[in-house]
Amino acid sequence: MIERIEGLLQRTAMLRGWSLHTTSSYYADLINTQHFLTGKGSNLFDVTETGLMEYLAHLRRRGLKDSTLRRRRSVLSTWFGLLQSEGLRSDNPVRKLPAQRRRRPLPKMLGEEEVNDLLDAPETSTSIGLRDKCMLEMLYATGLRVSELVSLKIAQVDQSAMLVRVVGKGDKERLVPFGEIAADWLEQWLNERRRVYGTMASPFLFPGRGGSAMTRQNFWQRLKRYAHHAGLRRIPSPHTLRHAFATHLLNHGADLRAVQMLLGHANISTTEIYTHVSRARLHDAVNRAHPLGA
Repeated sequence: MIERIEGLLQRTAMLRGWSLHTTSSYYADLINTQHFLTGKGSNLFDVTETGLMEYLAHLRRRGLKDSTLRRRRSVLSTWFGLLQSEGLRSDNPVRKLPAQRRRRPLPKMLGEEEVNDLLDAPETSTSIGLRDKCMLEMLYATGLRVSELVSLKIAQVDQSAMLVRVVGKGDKERLVPFGEIAADWLEQWLNERRRVYGTMASPFLFPGRGGSAMTRQNFWQRLKRYAHHAGLRRIPSPHTLRHAFATHLLNHGADLRAVQMLLGHANISTTEIYTHVSRARLHDAVNRAHPLGA
């Protein structure tokens, strides 16, 4: 069977002028499919749409990316089109399969222990370290966008009420509360800020060089440095703590509408991605821990 597939594929590659890379990729995907079908008592010449659906479901269970699944499906469609042109098959079973929806990629996530390690990374005995520590704590406590955090002004923070007034996308204003731990670090930073920047007329809560607002790129570089220092396996993006804020709230029972308001999402469908993250973590826990999970 393998020889038959290889012979037909090589002849087609010559006739159509396929590159060696294209031919090798097609061959690898088709042989992978054939190995699966052999275990099901079928082959690439007589398989039905049901057999192909079983194969694609098998690939999904293995955790292959959507892009890989689409490529495998495309290769199979080309293969069955070839069989039709050769008179070896009257139909293309791939065209009978349900359309594959493009799934929205899940945001990269940090677990709660990883977040704690990241938050503990700055050296708070220095002014810069204390500033960065406060920025990380506030970011995780509020779920602000990084652009909102670095442009935050002192006038937007109500210490006594533990609230931040944020002007987000579309100039929409929202009030975001923060907890006692973030409030404590904020107080420490404001005391240090008055000591260091007392004569500087900067309106920004976390001033960068010369009292101007820190750039997103500068913050991300500092975030990556702290991630390395914390020993994190995955280097977080500027939005990682915002993703963690939302997902951890939902994991602990927060209402989806409340999380939507806190994040400043205009549409709740944008917030619902985090419910998928929560479910994905549950599925992963079952697969890892349950004796019949995987």
